[in-house]
Amino acid sequence: MKNKWEDIKVVAFDADDTLWDCQSWFDEVERKCCELLSPWATAREVSEGLFATERKNLPLTGYGTKAFTLSLIENAVRVSHEQLTGDIVMKLIKLGRELLLFPTTPLPEVQPTLDTLAAKRRYRLVVFTKGELLDQENKLQRSGLEQYFSHVETVSNKTETEYRQLCENLGVAPEQTVMVGNSFRSDIAPALAAGAYAVHIPFHVVWELEKSEEYPHEHLLKISRFSELLQVL
Repeated sequence: MKNKWEDIKVVAFDADDTLWDCQSWFDEVERKCCELLSPWATAREVSEGLFATERKNLPLTGYGTKAFTLSLIENAVRVSHEQLTGDIVMKLIKLGRELLLFPTTPLPEVQPTLDTLAAKRRYRLVVFTKGELLDQENKLQRSGLEQYFSHVETVSNKTETEYRQLCENLGVAPEQTVMVGNSFRSDIAPALAAGAYAVHIPFHVVWELEKSEEYPHEHLLKISRFSELLQVL
């Protein structure tokens, strides 16, 4: 019986926390924010408030560093009962700016694996990520991984519709595409719903809004190391 994975033509990679560490930098900014706001609230109160603010703002601001920074400041104003001084506001803005510049060093095994896949010339390698366009473009450029990808697409959110549109843009059927990513909610579930294949590589930290229940699927494989892709493809 033919292995359906042999029909794969496109390998699409998520960016943040798949190709490089991202969430750890956001977690560190949140920790520093909790320290700045300690005169008014506990770390738990600040974090819970930030999560609630992000979730509320998401339909208007979408995903990304700039959206996160706005929520960071809004939550700080709220928990401080509007007592924030200008210097603390500027410190929060500085923390947000730092997230636009953190080093996107490829995670272990990413570059050698991409080298091997690119050398095979069997698959078209692309990046499919969500967030703010300029921020995502800059992160990919800083990573030094641009050379491996013939197509880069950034969307405001990843749903079944966006996965089907990606396949249409690339001129392939969903069943000829495999999505590789760390988030089951954004990278795996909607890709499977669209009829694509998926490889789940969990990351050691997960943003609260990306947490979801996992489930088995005939088009899904779960691996623990990036280099295991070479055994799958």
